[in-house]
Amino acid sequence: MSMARREDARLLSGRGRFVAGIKLPGMAHAHVVRSPIAHGRLVSFEAKAARAHPGVLDVITVRDADGVRLPCVSLAPDQRVLSYPVMDEVIRYAGQPVAVVVAVTPEAARDAADLLDLEFDELPPVIGIDQGEVFCDFVMGDADAAVAGGEHVVELEFRFGRCSPHPMEPRGLVASFADGELTIRISTQAPHHVRDHAADALGLPHGQVRVISGDTGGGFGGKEHLYPDEALICLAAMRLGRPVAWIESPSDRLVATLPAREAVHRARLALDASGRFTALYADVVGDLGAHPSNVGISPFAVTATLLPGPYRFDKAGVRLRGVLTTTAPTGSYRGFGQPEAAMTRERLIDEAARRFGFDPVELRLRNMLGPDELPCTTRVWQVYDSGDYPRALRTVRELARVREIDDGRRRGIGFSCHVEGTGLGPSMAMKAMGMQAGGFETAILRMEPDGSLVVVAGVVGIGQGIETTLAQLAAERMGVPVDSVRVVLGDTAATPYSSLGSIASRALAVGGGALIQAAGKLREKILTIAAHRLEAAQDDLELDGSAVRVKGDPQSGLTLRELATAAWRGWDLPPGMEPGLEERASYDPAETTFAYGAHAAAVAVDVETGAVEVEGYWAVHDSGVVVNEAIVRGQIHGGVVQGIGMALSEEIVYTDDGQPIVDYLLPGATDVPDIEVVLFETPSPITPGGMKGAGEGGTIGPPAAIGNAIAAAVPEIAGRLTRTPMTPARIWGYLNGPTAGRTDPGPA
Repeated sequence: MSMARREDARLLSGRGRFVAGIKLPGMAHAHVVRSPIAHGRLVSFEAKAARAHPGVLDVITVRDADGVRLPCVSLAPDQRVLSYPVMDEVIRYAGQPVAVVVAVTPEAARDAADLLDLEFDELPPVIGIDQGEVFCDFVMGDADAAVAGGEHVVELEFRFGRCSPHPMEPRGLVASFADGELTIRISTQAPHHVRDHAADALGLPHGQVRVISGDTGGGFGGKEHLYPDEALICLAAMRLGRPVAWIESPSDRLVATLPAREAVHRARLALDASGRFTALYADVVGDLGAHPSNVGISPFAVTATLLPGPYRFDKAGVRLRGVLTTTAPTGSYRGFGQPEAAMTRERLIDEAARRFGFDPVELRLRNMLGPDELPCTTRVWQVYDSGDYPRALRTVRELARVREIDDGRRRGIGFSCHVEGTGLGPSMAMKAMGMQAGGFETAILRMEPDGSLVVVAGVVGIGQGIETTLAQLAAERMGVPVDSVRVVLGDTAATPYSSLGSIASRALAVGGGALIQAAGKLREKILTIAAHRLEAAQDDLELDGSAVRVKGDPQSGLTLRELATAAWRGWDLPPGMEPGLEERASYDPAETTFAYGAHAAAVAVDVETGAVEVEGYWAVHDSGVVVNEAIVRGQIHGGVVQGIGMALSEEIVYTDDGQPIVDYLLPGATDVPDIEVVLFETPSPITPGGMKGAGEGGTIGPPAAIGNAIAAAVPEIAGRLTRTPMTPARIWGYLNGPTAGRTDPGPA
């Protein structure tokens, strides 16, 4: 069912709990000083003038942070680099922290930072994937797919621009240190992740670090771990013994918050004469930036594991290489390698259809796994659980329409399909994959003496509505009004351990699965107590709103308040039963669950300017059982907008000397068309409750669907639509540049 998000009342009335609103007695403010060069060494550091500036409390140098390191959480095969320093004299990218100034006001800290005398020995930067140093090199799936034959073969090179997560609330934290305990109030997706990493980096017992997250105004993968600059603020608080605050500035975001997506795919699709897919192969080279980040190679590995999508292939394989460059380390962004996989696969399919005379939708349907073939294991080892992929594609084909307007622009419709990994797990499989984290979630469900419910969970709210959906699940499973349910999240001192928090479309699929199990145990205990008190068989009882009653005898029953009060006081309980009404359950998924979708985009292309307008967008999405339809629709809408940005405008570009260009074009309101969303519900056979994740599905399909739509509108450049973003300048160049007269391969 749908209900209004309970979070919205405080968020829309200015009562949101964000880091910038935290005010603590004696709070100081930090400014992070960053390297102005991309490559070299810090050879001289003079801070005398900065320390003497009015209001300055401390200046932290590289030497002060010696030995403070953060872990690599996802490791490539045989990876030897297991951690990285929070500050270092060796400079590997512009924006790398080289000092922290702490003062009584933000302005004083910023002014004092300008007084630092820093000298660098500069080295030539290494910019671009093609220039990078190879860090790792391995194959996933069938290496023979690279040379597998076919009657028809399409080979293309795809390049993906570097994108940046852009949440409404920037990164920020307030760290305080008192009585040997470090408290970190932070905008984060994973409080326990932050706690563990801060404790290990700073040499504190885990029990002496507390992490509190508030409402967290968006994360999108960019807030799933502790950053070097954030660890330095914690160090500053420990040195001073007073709270220290830091909020990321807009100018810092492009050089400090981990970007993602930058990769090159040299890919090959082979088909037989009838259009049956025989082989899919990609040589994937991903830019890791200056060093492996917390996620390292894993976004590119996810590209490899989801490359086959919802189709059958005789052979499929990926060669995967990560390279190091002197740019900001790359990390995770919504979709985590899956939009790139979809773009490569779906553009190859459309190109095969165009060149060899197939209808693009029918070609997909001919090769698409049917519901009777699921579950199945793909050629790159993913176990798809449930769904009806052909139905989704047929539905979106019926919805999509081109505008009939004669305004000189050329129009087309493009399609894309994907399978989305959600609900990451199980824990031991993650260990085998090199992840230094677990995949389980724990939920605690407590009925208070007045009959109200409290949900305590390790996942956190990041704008995705998890507070509402957990309350709905608890109310539904316990048969009580949702208004009687309170949800507690985001405090490592109060909530159960969550290794990963709210990332990877897992908060409801895994955290909700744990809650359903806890609710089953609590319901059983309540009915057992009621049966004992009413001297009735448990099967003859029903839990109805505010009471437990004997079926068919509404006068015979006990209110939940009566039962709960007695349970907490230890009165008249069945022999051997412990007092209280609180149950705890942990859920470790047996397998990853797989959502899926089919998207269509209608575009208009101005051949005079290269400008592309998305005039209509349709998405059919199946994330299993839907707890709150309005929230799922909102997730898809927001994801589509981010996908439009990747497709058409968003890119961090570096100059030859390693400086990021500050222009970064997010989609505006006028760039977003009407988005029609159709939801299917195919329950997952794995998850308690049948839910799958819904957080990333909207982001995966748009680049491919929009690229295919542009190709349909201007087929003469179809073979060159292999790079994101597809900006007006690039489209105009394809149409009018030096290669404009070159004829792309056409139908055979």
